[in-house]
Amino acid sequence: MLSAIGVAEGIPSSVLGLVIRCGIADVFWRSGQTKVSGWQVTPTTILLFRDEYKVPLLPPALAANMAALAEHLFPVLLVIGLASRLSALGLMGMTAVIEIFVYPENWPDHLLWAGCLLYVLARGPGKLSLDGVIRWRFG
Repeated sequence: MLSAIGVAEGIPSSVLGLVIRCGIADVFWRSGQTKVSGWQVTPTTILLFRDEYKVPLLPPALAANMAALAEHLFPVLLVIGLASRLSALGLMGMTAVIEIFVYPENWPDHLLWAGCLLYVLARGPGKLSLDGVIRWRFG
């Protein structure tokens, strides 16, 4: 007879990786969707970056466009499992900027995001990914 712990321990890491990649991708994708209308960053988003986010060193329009691009590109790459570690690293950097400069009081959310991204960085995307197929095919 299988115990609940035995069943849980039998979950393949490739399945865990897929669930984690899709979950964290959704968080950033949804955020990216709030920044754009069609293919363009909205004027409201630029004002938000200027007046509330105040990301240092970058002009608000550049920061808004970079964030919107990252929040659309990296989640797609995570879901399909292509350049997964690079995508996780990019989103980890974005999370660090948000934590340090924008919303430090939201550290519990940022810690959760970082945990998911660290899993992908440390373990890779697993076999259920294009990275896994490429690794299997080409060694």
